Order: sequence, then structure tokens, then C-alpha cells
Amino acid sequence: MTDTQNSIILCPGQGAQAVGMGKEWFEASDAAKQTFTEADQILGIELSKLCFEGPADDLNRTDVAQAAIYTTTVACFRALGSEVGHVVATAGLSLGEFSALHLAGAMSFEAGLKLVRLRGQAMQDAAESSKGTMVAVTGDVTEEAINELCDKARGDSVLVPANFNSPMQVVVSGAVDACERAVTVGEEMGFKTTPLTVAGAFHSPLMQPAADRLGEALEQTEWQVPGVPVLSNVTGVAHESDIASIKQRLVEQLTSPVRWSQSMAWAVANLQGEYLEMAPGKVLSGLMRRIDRGTRVANFAQPK
Repeated sequence: MTDTQNSIILCPGQGAQAVGMGKEWFEASDAAKQTFTEADQILGIELSKLCFEGPADDLNRTDVAQAAIYTTTVACFRALGSEVGHVVATAGLSLGEFSALHLAGAMSFEAGLKLVRLRGQAMQDAAESSKGTMVAVTGDVTEEAINELCDKARGDSVLVPANFNSPMQVVVSGAVDACERAVTVGEEMGFKTTPLTVAGAFHSPLMQPAADRLGEALEQTEWQVPGVPVLSNVTGVAHESDIASIKQRLVEQLTSPVRWSQSMAWAVANLQGEYLEMAPGKVLSGLMRRIDRGTRVANFAQPK
């Protein structure tokens, strides 16, 4: 890849974490090593050790995983240096939107790390107090069909679409009883349904307490208008060049569906460049194959 190559940077979200993530970048790059060292100092915990050695139960906690993924993504980007070429846009899945905003110059590494640490803690607390869960629905899942499923299974509880991952997979989120009904209703509608092992009902109204806490923290953060377009999970298109709007969308994201499938379709139609997926994991390259088979994503889970 040359310095003049236009690049669209993709940043993973929660679920991409795995013990050992970022270790090869740490060992291969002084810039990556400095990033992990900086994160340990900012948070006052051995985040790098949790990334590299686990245990998995600790790394998978929402309040740890989000900071760990953000740090690994930034370490990978910094380690690539000029290999990323000319960045023309960034995008991130849920949590990854914070990584994308930092890489676009909207906030400092430290500010972003503190935000995702608080976001993770707030989501963990909201999950523990609301007892919700999530179910993946697989098949030819249109938005109309997933809304019908939620309407049929909701009852008197909370049940909403949470993640439009691809045209073939949508995740619903809500109260445990409603999600249990969603499994049955979804199968009756001809879909495959898979209960997920998650801490709570993310991207649903049950996350409102977390959204309120995040909103307060966003107001205390120093922001700049991003230097390149950053895609919004809430709208499925690029953020407006307005800091108040960006902050509002980040708050809304916690209780609204993540429109990743729509975001990537918009990017393919409106942006010119190579797609580069930062560490950790290969989730976003896999989703792109289901969203637009003709669009290749280069993955950097480990150094080449």
C-alpha cells in the first residue's frame, strides 16, 4: 500500500475481543507499545496484561472489553503508520464509533479512552439492574420483518431491533421474557434464532441509564470537528460536521439500533478507497462479505 492510497478505516466493536489481542502489534511496533503503556497509565489498571493474558472472564466484562478494544484498535492504527495511506473516512461498529471519531481527530486518545471506559461501566451497571438479553435472527431479515417479529413477541416487555449487522442477520434486544418469545416467534416466521451470551439488552431502552451517564461525560469532553467523514451507527450515514449533533448521536446510539449494514452500503455507494479493518478480530470483514460481496476489506488483526 502506498502513501497516496485512499483508505476507509473500520473499527471493531464489542465482541471482537479475545485473549492475546494486540500482543503481536505490541511486540512489533514501538508506537503500539507506547499506546498500550499510555492506556495502562491513564486508567491505572494493567489493561495491556488483560488484553495479552486474560483471563477471558475479566476481558469479556463490558467495563473492560470496551477500553481494551479501543486501545488495541488505536495501537494497530498507529503501528501501521504511513501504510494506512490517506484516510478519507472512518467507521466503527457501536463502541468502534469512538475509535473512529478519535482516528478522525474528533478527540484525543486519552479523552476517548476515558469515555469508552465510562461507557462500558455504565452499560455494565444498566445491564445488571435491568436483566435483559439479546437474540440473533438469521435469514432474509428485512426491517419490516424484524419489526413484525418484535411486535408479535414483545408483550408487555421491551423488545426492539438492536443491530442490523447484514441483510442476513439482525439482533433483537430486550427483556429476558420477550427475548425468549422472540426465539419461538422468529422460528415460526422461518428464521434461525440464536440466544446470545451477553451481559444485557444493549441498544435498547433498557440502556437509558447508561445513555444519561454517557451524555454527561460527553459534555465534559473536549471535541473537535472530525477531519474526515465518520459514519454514525444511528443514522447509517456520515455524521454532520456539528459537535452537538455528534454527541447527541452517541447518546442515542445506546438505546437505538446499530445500522451497520446500512452504513456499509452507504460507504460503498459514496466513498472511494480501500477498506482497512483494524485489530482486534475479523468481524467487520466477515460482515462486509454479506453486505457487499464485491467489496474487499483488508484485515490487520495481526502484523502482516
